[in-house]
Amino acid sequence: MEIIYSLIAASAAMVGSLIILTFHRWSERNSFLVINFAAGAMLTLAFAHLIPEGLELNSHTMLYSLLGFLIMFFLQFVVLFHPCHDEACANRTHTHVTSIAGLSLHSIIDGLIIAIGFEANANLGLLTTLAILLHKLPDGITISGILLHNGASKRTILNFSLLTAWFTPIGTITGMCLFRNISTPAIGALLGITAGSFIFLSASDLIPETHKSKNRITALMLFAGAFVVLVAEHVIGH
Repeated sequence: MEIIYSLIAASAAMVGSLIILTFHRWSERNSFLVINFAAGAMLTLAFAHLIPEGLELNSHTMLYSLLGFLIMFFLQFVVLFHPCHDEACANRTHTHVTSIAGLSLHSIIDGLIIAIGFEANANLGLLTTLAILLHKLPDGITISGILLHNGASKRTILNFSLLTAWFTPIGTITGMCLFRNISTPAIGALLGITAGSFIFLSASDLIPETHKSKNRITALMLFAGAFVVLVAEHVIGH
C-alpha cells in the first residue's frame, strides 16, 4: 500500500511539469500560491502530528527534529535540492544537471519519509503522503521551468520529470526494508528527523520564495495549506 501512495505522490511532480508546459505564463504568475500552500501543509504536519506522535514514542524527539533540520541544512550546501524560482539564476550556478541530481536525491528522501509515516501508523502515513504530494507539485514546476528556460524540449523535460519522480517509490521501497520491525523509540527518532526536514523545507526553501510575490493572496495560501492538513486529519480520523 505504501508503494501505491508513493506513486500517487510522485505523480504530483509530473502534474507540475505538465502545468508549466501547458500554461507556462499562468504558472509563472501563480507558482507562489502553490509553494505557500505546500509550506503551510508541511509546517502543520510537522508541529501538529509528527512531533507530538514522536514524543509519545521517544522523549528526545525534539532533539531529533533539530538533527533533521541540521541534516537538511548541510545537504542543501552539498546538493541543491530546491533550485530557485528565479530563472535568471539558471545561467549561473543552478544548472539543470545539478537541479535534476538534487531533486532525484530529494525524491528518494520523500519516499523514505512516506515509509517512516506508515511505519508509525496508517493515518500518519496518509497525512505524510498528502504533505509530500503537495510539496512535489512545486518541485515539478521548478525543475520544468529551469529546463524550459535553458532551451530543453518538452520531451526532454517530461523524461527528466519522470526520472526524478520514480525515485520516490524507490525511496519508499528502501524505507520499507530498512525500517520494518524497528523499535518504537527509533520510530520516534525518525519522526523527529522527518519533522525537522519539513520545517527546514518550509521555512528555508518554500516560504522565502513567496516574498517575491506582491499578491496578498499568496500569504493566505499558507493558512489554506494548514487548514487542509487539519481537515484531512479529521476526515482520516487520526
